[in-house]
Amino acid sequence: MIFGGNMNFYNFKANAIDGQEIQMSDYQGKVVMVVNTASECGFTPQYGEIQELYEKYRDRGFEVLAFPCNQFLNQEKGSNNEIKLFCDARFKTTFQLFEKVDVKGSEIHPLYEYLTTSVPGIFNSINIKWNFTKFIIDRKGEVVRRYSPIKKPMDMEPDISALL
Repeated sequence: MIFGGNMNFYNFKANAIDGQEIQMSDYQGKVVMVVNTASECGFTPQYGEIQELYEKYRDRGFEVLAFPCNQFLNQEKGSNNEIKLFCDARFKTTFQLFEKVDVKGSEIHPLYEYLTTSVPGIFNSINIKWNFTKFIIDRKGEVVRRYSPIKKPMDMEPDISALL
């Protein structure tokens, strides 16, 4: 799918982990991190740093949207309810979790198709390579940066703070 020039983050929607549809336009005027997550990944401890950033900056207009994905070595096998319970118990997450989605391939979620084509990864690669790939969307709904899974969330803090 090719996106027109006036397309931005606010044109999309996704289902929250409880099944409720959420419009990305609900986040208009905020700086947003979108991240694909997994409960059984070596990067899973990043949930803790992501929660820390969220708590530090949410009052300034920062939001985190986490999209569980089971496309990388079956590291997110649980149901949506099991994922929510895991995040609540292990990391006390308070940011928005969404239903499990595909972030690459023929069943890619439209939001992820938009994100990955807006800001390609290393070597101009479109596909997400692993869990905890992070995107930052500015207050205007434009995708401004893509971070690899190895980029620690706290190392993104200067970029997030500058956009706020």
